[in-house]
Amino acid sequence: MIYFDNAATTLQKPERVAQAVMEAMGTFGNPGRGVHEPAMAASRAVYDARCALAQLFRGENPARIAFTANATEALNIAIKGILNPGDHVITTAMEHNSVLRPLYELERQGVSLTTLPADRRGRVAYSDFEAAVQSNTRAIVCTHGSNLTGNLLDIGKIGTIAKAHGLSLIVDASQTAGVFPIDVQEMGIDILCFTGHKGLLGPQGTGGLYVREGVNVRPLLTGGSGVQSHSKTHPAQMPTALEAGTLNAHGLAGLNAGVRYLLETGIDIVRQKELDIMWAFYEGVKEIPGITVYGDFSQRERCPIVCLNVRDYDSSQVSDALFSQYGIATRPGAHCAPLMHDALGTGQRGAVRFSFSHYNTMEEINFAVSALREITQEE
Repeated sequence: MIYFDNAATTLQKPERVAQAVMEAMGTFGNPGRGVHEPAMAASRAVYDARCALAQLFRGENPARIAFTANATEALNIAIKGILNPGDHVITTAMEHNSVLRPLYELERQGVSLTTLPADRRGRVAYSDFEAAVQSNTRAIVCTHGSNLTGNLLDIGKIGTIAKAHGLSLIVDASQTAGVFPIDVQEMGIDILCFTGHKGLLGPQGTGGLYVREGVNVRPLLTGGSGVQSHSKTHPAQMPTALEAGTLNAHGLAGLNAGVRYLLETGIDIVRQKELDIMWAFYEGVKEIPGITVYGDFSQRERCPIVCLNVRDYDSSQVSDALFSQYGIATRPGAHCAPLMHDALGTGQRGAVRFSFSHYNTMEEINFAVSALREITQEE
């Protein structure tokens, strides 16, 4: 099998990730719930993972990293934790439903929402952010990179706009964490939401958020924390404030191993391999008659994603043929990004997404291009 569905989850991980999880399964107690060695081993591993992520994201303090099960949970915590009825929030048509659905829910509760449009290449105008600011605007919530087109947003530029107007900037880094450099302080990010199972090369069921010092987020969940057990209120200090219940310490041990691999290898090296592979694929398919490629390829720096359609075939039909006839794993459909599909004009049939890893090879790319040539010639 050739795996080109890394934007959904990275299948190939560094060997140390699985080893870390297996070791944790046999040695960890409950982190923060005791001083015996199994509990302390789990606590040390969780703290080490916070330190690795703070280093990767240039966070000022590991305590500002709170763990969740995934980016969806992190985004729900961030969005629902700072917005109130009467507030106004700005987002974009590039967003995943993990951003859109919480915002729609809050809209029904009295939060006003402006969604900036995207053009037919999936691009959003930065001037629209400035123009959308109102007197009651509280935050900008946006993706760093589209899971459908691979287009990047200049978060530093958006951060400057947010800072100029005193707005909170919440960023969905699901597709970019571990691939592109993220400096939360330099880019003006107040809350960064990430998942562990994609570019960070960790297990599923891991993720989290960075919260800037001085930014207060209402917890989505309250309950057991391991500290202040006699208090009727959940602890207010980070990261405990956003971590009710037992953490997935086994998974976080694997996440720590994945992040440490990236820090040692260098994300610039990883990204270069992924971009080389992606561009080779794009150059191979863009001129094939009957293939339509979506997104903005005018900039080299983009997520390692190519979405396309073949002739007038439904995207599921093409994806099924790729797997059943050629053993190539891709993802068809809407990709949880309905507004982007509306902008691209692919709302009915979706698109076939090829998303690449540094574990992929040029031989795999050449095979996939040949497969698409054959599919487009079928009557």
